[in-house]
Amino acid sequence: MTYLLAGDIGGTKTILRLVNITAETQPNSDLTPCFEAIYSSQAYPDLVPMVKEFLHTAAESVEPFRHPERACFAIAGPVVDNCSSLTNLAWSLAGDRLQAELNLARVELINDFEAVGYGVFGLGPGDLHTLQPGDYHPQAPVAILGAGTGLGQGFALLLGNRRMVFPSEGGHADFAPRSELEFQLLRYLLDKHQISRVSVERVVSGQGIVSIYQFLRDREFATESPPVAEAIAAWERQIGLTTKTIDPAAVIATAAAGGDRLCQKAMDIFVEAYGAEAGNLALKLLPYGGLYVAGGIAAKNLALMTAGPFMDAFSHKGRVSSLLDKVPVHIVLNPQVGLIGAALKAADD
Repeated sequence: MTYLLAGDIGGTKTILRLVNITAETQPNSDLTPCFEAIYSSQAYPDLVPMVKEFLHTAAESVEPFRHPERACFAIAGPVVDNCSSLTNLAWSLAGDRLQAELNLARVELINDFEAVGYGVFGLGPGDLHTLQPGDYHPQAPVAILGAGTGLGQGFALLLGNRRMVFPSEGGHADFAPRSELEFQLLRYLLDKHQISRVSVERVVSGQGIVSIYQFLRDREFATESPPVAEAIAAWERQIGLTTKTIDPAAVIATAAAGGDRLCQKAMDIFVEAYGAEAGNLALKLLPYGGLYVAGGIAAKNLALMTAGPFMDAFSHKGRVSSLLDKVPVHIVLNPQVGLIGAALKAADD
C-alpha cells in the first residue's frame, strides 16, 4: 500500500487529502481517501507548514499511517516548469523545494483546470448528470470545459493505463454571435471595454453573466428589480478591491430562478452561448470519450442547464450536427473533481 498526498490550493482555502493506492487500483478509478482537512490559505505563510500540520494530524488519526511518497497540488493560477506564484495568495511554490522540505519522492504542481481533466477519470455515475448518453468510446478524446471565474478548456486521452491531459487557452478564442441580440451584445462589449475583439470567456463565465445582464439592463430589455440593482451597484463599487463581498453572477442566477425577467433573459443568453461553445469544442475534438461540463456555474444551475437550450445550441451545427449526436455530454456535479484529479496525477508512475 502506497500513500499519496493531494491538494487543491486556492486563494481562500486549501483542501488536503491523504489517499492510498494498491496494486488493484484501476487507472480510471478514484483512490481511497484516508484523511482530509480544509485550511484557510491566508492563515499560512507557505504551503510547507500547512502540509506538515496536516501530516501530523493525519498521523494521529490514520492507522496504520505512512508518510506519503508522492504529492500533487492543483493550483489556482499558472504553473510553469513545476513552479507557480499564486494569483490571489502571496505564495511562491516550486516542486523541487516542496519535495525536499516535505521529504517526498516527487511533487507535481498542476493548474486547477488541468486537475479537473485528470479528475473526470475518477468520477462515478453519482458525480455526473448526463445530458446526452451518446456513443461512448473509451479510447476516443475526452473534452473538458468549465465556466467559472473564466472559461477553462482542455482535452484528455486514456492510452492503456496512462492518462494524458492537455490544457488549452480555448476560452480566449473569439466569441461568435449567432443571433441579432448576440451581435448587439458583441458591439456593447467592444464599446464598453474599448477593445478590438471579444473572447468567448467574456460571455461564457461568471463575469459574462454580469456583462450580459448589464447589456440587457442598459438597453432597457426589462425593468431592473431594486434588490438586484442594489447588489450589482454594490459590486461595481468593489471593482478593483482584493476582497469582494458580493458574487453578482450568483445574485443574477438566484433572481432568475425566482422569476426576475431581466435576470432570466441574461441566464438564457448565457446558457445558449455556453452550449454553443461546448459544441464548438466538440466539433474540434470529436470527443466520443465524453464531453464534461465542469465549473460551479453548471452544477449550481442544473435546472437551466437541463432545460433544453444548452443542448439545442450544442447540437445546432448545420450540416455536421449529426456528428455531435454521438458525443456523451455530462455535467460534473462533484465539486472536488480537481482534488480527485490531483490524487490521480500523483498516482501516475
